[in-house]
Amino acid sequence: MSGVIQGFGVIAAIVLIGYLLGRGELLGENARETLTRLSFYVGTPALLLQMLSESDVSILFSTPLLVSALSTFAAAGLFVLVGLLRRWNIRRTTIGALCSSYVNAGNLGIPIAVYVLGDASLIAPVMLFQLLVMTPIGLTVIDFSQGGERSSAWLRILAPFRNPIVICSLIGVGISLSGWRIPAPVLEPITLLGHLSVPTVLLAFGISLRGSALPAAGAERWPVLLSVGLKSVVHPVIAWAIGAGLFGLEGATLFAAVVISALPAAQNLFVYASRYNVGVRLARESILLSTILSVPVLFTVTALLG
Repeated sequence: MSGVIQGFGVIAAIVLIGYLLGRGELLGENARETLTRLSFYVGTPALLLQMLSESDVSILFSTPLLVSALSTFAAAGLFVLVGLLRRWNIRRTTIGALCSSYVNAGNLGIPIAVYVLGDASLIAPVMLFQLLVMTPIGLTVIDFSQGGERSSAWLRILAPFRNPIVICSLIGVGISLSGWRIPAPVLEPITLLGHLSVPTVLLAFGISLRGSALPAAGAERWPVLLSVGLKSVVHPVIAWAIGAGLFGLEGATLFAAVVISALPAAQNLFVYASRYNVGVRLARESILLSTILSVPVLFTVTALLG
């Protein structure tokens, strides 16, 4: 389980640094907004362009990924169902649904795939699925449901394609499918900028914790608890049920599918929430609590299926 410890250790260290920076106000009062914008407009798009352009998108077509996709949609759908019944705001419900199903496949999933599952490539299909399917769907819903003055139908349809994350993801997939490779002199600065993505997100997350109330308190209590419960417990249980019951998976394949689904909510969801100024507290607290709970959950999954 060294991968679990290593992955959580890296995240905790950078978030702590962000918290200390925020507590000392060393980066100014707008530090969180600046870092999240830097990640949203520069770091994350560059990272996705570099990663997807070098990926084999054919790995999207596999039974383990189908298990992950179905369990992801199921967990997100449960949150949406409750949100509809409770008449929660559509945009906030979208953030909550993503936090209930969108796993931290990058900065936590990769070390866990290496040290727990023994194969880093096992996380790649889930990363691609989330980047190419879940992210565009979520951001499109948020874009379409924005309030204020109504724009033309074409502007609203094209809104997601003005999003730098969606644009760079599509460009990366197009490059991968074409078989072309980005020349090294061009790829180097893209890769360097991509390295900004994870640390800026974690630093911004740490800064946001300064002066924040206890998690799962106040008006966001029930959405947060619902999201964390779905992500930490329901999502991996659904993945196990679909994998073992529907597709007959067993052994290492089933173990990998359940471990991946048990990963906590991804930090980049906090960036999306901050960028659109919707469900920021819901995203922050869901990520924090699901990350904490994922430690015993991952140990339990390993003990039962590993």
